Amino acid sequence: MSSEWKRRARLFIQRFWQPTSACMTCMPGSWSNVASVAHWTIAFKTGLITGLLAVLLTFTPAAKLYANRYGNATLVGLLTAVGDAYSHASHYRIPYIEHIVTGAVSGLLALAASYLLEDRARRIRMAWARLLGKPEH
Repeated sequence: MSSEWKRRARLFIQRFWQPTSACMTCMPGSWSNVASVAHWTIAFKTGLITGLLAVLLTFTPAAKLYANRYGNATLVGLLTAVGDAYSHASHYRIPYIEHIVTGAVSGLLALAASYLLEDRARRIRMAWARLLGKPEH
């Protein structure tokens, strides 16, 4: 498999978990219905659509946005909102508010992940070492 397709596969996985997590967080009753198959089906569908859209964008000039932390988070948020709107109707009275909130949460998850997981999760490893009292290298 070429390095470009490996990068696309990794991008798909990243863009799958962020929208899925955001969708489970933003749906009404999500925390009380964590074991609900219906909630997970909608969340997986949102993640799948967002992941596919993210991979499709790698064939366009918009792929340059993935290199920038904030551009990436914005793109993920927008794609998640589109994927969530396609996946299901809003559960709130105001149309599309759930999709916008889900997109915003997904964008924030992408931004946090880019900060925490860069350089093989160096920041997490440093915090863990401090917590355990080990010297930093």
